[in-house]
Formats: sequence, C-alpha cells, structure tokens
Amino acid sequence: MTRYIQGSDRSQVTLLPECLDDFIAEDNTVRVIDAFISELDMATLGFEGTSPALTGRPSYHPSVLLKIYLYGYLNRVQSSRRLERECQRNVEVMWLTGRLAPDFKTIADFRKDNGKGIRNVCRRFVMLCR
Repeated sequence: MTRYIQGSDRSQVTLLPECLDDFIAEDNTVRVIDAFISELDMATLGFEGTSPALTGRPSYHPSVLLKIYLYGYLNRVQSSRRLERECQRNVEVMWLTGRLAPDFKTIADFRKDNGKGIRNVCRRFVMLCR
C-alpha cells in the first residue's frame, strides 16, 4: 500500500491542533448564515428564550438553534434527528454552532415553539438573497 495516498494516523497527537476555521472556505454559505443571524434582533422577531432563566439548566441561545435550522433548510435536511447527527459529524455545522450539538428534541421543540419567528427570519433571508 505504499503506492497509494495515505491518510494520517488517527491516534497521532499533534503539537499544534488544527483550527476549525481552517476547514471552512471564505466563500462558504455557513459564513453567510452566521453573519446574517448575528445581525438579527431575536426578541423583536418573536423568538422565545432570548433572555435566559435565572434557575434551572442553561438553555441554548435561540440564534444557535436558528443557525442549525437555517443550515438544514439550505441543505435539504428537514428532520430534527438528521440535524442532530449533522451537528455531531459535519464540520460546517460544528463551525457554525461552536461545536454545540443539541439533541433532536431540543431542535424539534425550537421549531414548534418559534414558528412566527422562523417565518419572519425566512422572509428576511429570501429578501436578502434576491
């Protein structure tokens, strides 16, 4: 097998870890999604959970879940279970969310509870794309 291109050893430790940003090209669509959502006022658009609760387990910020949802919309991944898998294995989604991987129930509940806000964001995104 010496005449084939070899991959690196999976158990090899590197001195300088690779930056996740190095894997995402400058013209990748996830950069557009990130810039677009970072400019939105989530509370004005009608999203729940924009101010964190004082007690209980910390929740995901709605912008993180919206980034996952919008990525799925653009890449034809509708299922919350498939979006959960993409968060765990897709480098683009890891970059987009900062390596957060919410479970499928959290993604599904976000979609169910924030229909009005998601519609408003999709309307703005389509206008931006035009």
